[in-house]
Amino acid sequence: MYEMGFFLLVILVLAFFALRYRSLYIKEKYRKASISVRHGKFLEHYIPWIKKIFPHRPERFRFIGNPIDGILFDDDKIIFMEFKTGKSYLNEAQRKIKSLVEAKKVEWKEIKTD
Repeated sequence: MYEMGFFLLVILVLAFFALRYRSLYIKEKYRKASISVRHGKFLEHYIPWIKKIFPHRPERFRFIGNPIDGILFDDDKIIFMEFKTGKSYLNEAQRKIKSLVEAKKVEWKEIKTD
């Protein structure tokens, strides 16, 4: 009888530590992801000024931030740009914009006011 109680106590203690470890692991995972996102958000403001990475004139880049990082107004073309760091990838909205640009579904519209 005591052996069974001791066995259950050991199982409960192990389960407690396993759940605690899992909780700490998940918190650490999200903390690291948060740091990566903040790093990317910070860096995307400065990429146009880093000559090794950005082969265009930085003063021609206009930062938008969302849903894409910005637009470059070059001499002979306009380029929609998205900067990615590490293992990041395009989200659904960015993939949609990319496909619209690649399909040449881009227009000019001028709106005048009196």
